[in-house]
Amino acid sequence: HLFPSVTLGESKVFYHKMMGDYHRYLAEFATGDKRKEAADQSLTAYKNASDIAIAELPPTHPISLGLALNFSVFYYEILNLSDSACRLSKEAYDRAIGEFDTVSEDSYKDSTLIMQRLKDNLTLWTSDMQGSDAVEAAEPQDTEA
Repeated sequence: HLFPSVTLGESKVFYHKMMGDYHRYLAEFATGDKRKEAADQSLTAYKNASDIAIAELPPTHPISLGLALNFSVFYYEILNLSDSACRLSKEAYDRAIGEFDTVSEDSYKDSTLIMQRLKDNLTLWTSDMQGSDAVEAAEPQDTEA
């Protein structure tokens, strides 16, 4: 095994997250029916990953947090669903904070970094929704940023 500490749940979530990311990137540049198809495939992959993550991974797991981060960016940038993006970011952040004392030493740095990105995006998006011009040029962050 290349990754003996990786669980089956981690692998499944990672795979579906990567498929969601791939189709999200396609949707960013596609138009018309191709954009809709890529967005639909991305949404399906992210939902599958979320279902598995909720059932099998702790909310502080870096893969689970990275999924929430990228899925929320998808809602915000591709589907233009600001409320859904904010709700997902806030729920993931709040769940992780609620169990932060369970973060393993191995994933502490990654988990805290992703949690900060979730919080930063939430702040940016809520400011945008309130009509703030101060953050107009800022870009949402995902795990690849």
